[in-house]
Amino acid sequence: MLSTEQFKKDTFSALNNPQLRGNFKRAMSGLMQKRLAVFSDDQEFHKLREIGHSTRANALRKLPDLLQQLESNCSKNGIQVYWAETVDQANQLVLEIAQRHNAKSMVKGKSMVSEEMELNHFLEQHGIEALEADLGEYIIQVDHELPSHIIMPAIHKNKEQIAQMFHQKVEPSVFVESAEEMTAIARKVLRRKFYQADIGVSGVNFAVAETGTLCLVENEGNGRFCTTLPPVHVALMGIEKVVELLEDVPPLLSLLTRSATGQAITTYFNMITSPRKVGEKDGPKNVYLIMLDNGRTQMYSDQLLRETLLCIRCGACMNHCPVYTRIGGHAYSTTYPGPIGKILTPQMKGLHKAGYLADASSLCGACVEVCPVKIPITEILLHLRHQKEENKGNFPLTSPKNWKVGASDLVWKGWETVFSNPKIYKLKSLGIAKLGNFTPRWMPVLRNWTSVRSTPVFAKKNLHQLAREEGLSYDCLLYTSAAADEEDSVDLGGR
Repeated sequence: MLSTEQFKKDTFSALNNPQLRGNFKRAMSGLMQKRLAVFSDDQEFHKLREIGHSTRANALRKLPDLLQQLESNCSKNGIQVYWAETVDQANQLVLEIAQRHNAKSMVKGKSMVSEEMELNHFLEQHGIEALEADLGEYIIQVDHELPSHIIMPAIHKNKEQIAQMFHQKVEPSVFVESAEEMTAIARKVLRRKFYQADIGVSGVNFAVAETGTLCLVENEGNGRFCTTLPPVHVALMGIEKVVELLEDVPPLLSLLTRSATGQAITTYFNMITSPRKVGEKDGPKNVYLIMLDNGRTQMYSDQLLRETLLCIRCGACMNHCPVYTRIGGHAYSTTYPGPIGKILTPQMKGLHKAGYLADASSLCGACVEVCPVKIPITEILLHLRHQKEENKGNFPLTSPKNWKVGASDLVWKGWETVFSNPKIYKLKSLGIAKLGNFTPRWMPVLRNWTSVRSTPVFAKKNLHQLAREEGLSYDCLLYTSAAADEEDSVDLGGR
């Protein structure tokens, strides 16, 4: 459920869960170290990053034309292409394809678009089984949870928790402790489903307009099973995943794998250009591509928000985010958690529903530093915050009563009043602010802050008092500051 109140509740629940905090600390630290190791050469990283950014930006500039070219070339290759403006339309298309082929079961490779669509739940309502074949996705599906990370959906669980879950919910009901034994149990279940499934579903990492090729990146081989064993393959793709040329793929692949899991390359890289041809021994007889909009066109219409669509879904921003790494993905209650989710979800769901996510950031910029395609996440966050404030009360689907004035609003209003009035500011400078040191920590205005942070302590003397003790006047301070600014401007101008 998307709401500010639920987000706060889930956040504090996560912060007070030592097991969850420990799991994420170990996992995120390991991922950050792996990424650092494979990008040890700063010059190479920055050069590759520039190539990645320019490649994705070029594709976005030509997006309408490239999508038409992709559709044309896919159709020539025998892939049937469909367009969906909303998740409801996309779900209906999948259902129609399933009914056309009398399908009762599907196996799914990893697909974030299918998570946007809540496809599993939709198909279940229509009597069709949709089983996740990615091991992490399979684990959380069995445990009736949502993914907590876009690359590693079960990263919030440790080995002991997974072992206990397998013992309780996966046949045969035997307790095993090693990762190898648990993987073997899951493999036995999934291999049978691969052969029995009527339809295989996958995502798309890159779609090449030049050749009509769908590229799929994976480590486990489940994606290849899903796209070759069942007689029908349905690929789900966000419209932003298109690239212009086949030669655009290698640098993006290198950025994706190294940023996501610290690997030079993943175990499998699949390139799908057509259904099974005459004389070929494997592959589906029918391939369908569904291209989903779901708010992407609206993002595309804004010059800054368009940069959101550069994303290659590597998850690096999450791995380095001080907020995400402490509360995990489930606190967000969205398909996309972390920094990318904070800018993507409000645009997909609407600011009236998910605008609060744009506020759930420290604006430290760690996500911007590691993003392999240079998405200006902090700029977009500030832009969304500004839009949200401008549109309070103007959202047709939201009652004005939902926009309540909280304690933080009153604090900032007080700060504005003090710092915009010299007389009041002077009183504050005489020591009123020091009264804050005696404010009870249990007061509601401070309780949320101090529950997870050290309480700030006001200095005993302010800047003006310290200056007077040194024999400096207020005018002297102003002159020194102005002179420093002028010197800096001259120095910068001469560089």
